[in-house]
Amino acid sequence: MGATIKVESEPGEGTTFTVDIDFEIVSDEKAEQFLESKEERESELEPKLDGIQVLLVEDHPLNAEIAIKLLEKVGCVVTWAENGKIGVDDFTKSEMFQYDVVLMDIRMPVMNGLEASKAIRRMDRSDAKSVPIIAMTANAYEDDIRASTEAGMNGYLTKPFNPQKLYETIGKCLI
Repeated sequence: MGATIKVESEPGEGTTFTVDIDFEIVSDEKAEQFLESKEERESELEPKLDGIQVLLVEDHPLNAEIAIKLLEKVGCVVTWAENGKIGVDDFTKSEMFQYDVVLMDIRMPVMNGLEASKAIRRMDRSDAKSVPIIAMTANAYEDDIRASTEAGMNGYLTKPFNPQKLYETIGKCLI
């Protein structure tokens, strides 16, 4: 790709890494246009997600806190379930079509995300068959993606996820 990486190291002294990458210099005007279009794309998603009811199934409190803040920033209403079993129970107790989307971690104690997704899909409720379920996981191998699809999931986000990618994935599943 035309780049070079150089390493200089001296025992007891330290190491210096030098990376040279050739980039095209972009005019200030072109950079401004890019930033403005990015802001427009981000703002276009907000009305689509405003008021969206999200069931967030995530066992790690910090991951849940981050996801909740990102979702609430664009107007989503979030219910947090700490594991797959609680998520299934919350969905079971919810009103028909209460949740617009389910964000499902894969690796969780008690009941993992694949089992929880299958349990939701097996429910005798029409919303259980149609609600978008999006996997959120650090695993990004083809086998993991295939397993989530086979479990009835509609989308796949790898952690740590980009907020814009989160919003876009939810938006695509709601269309």
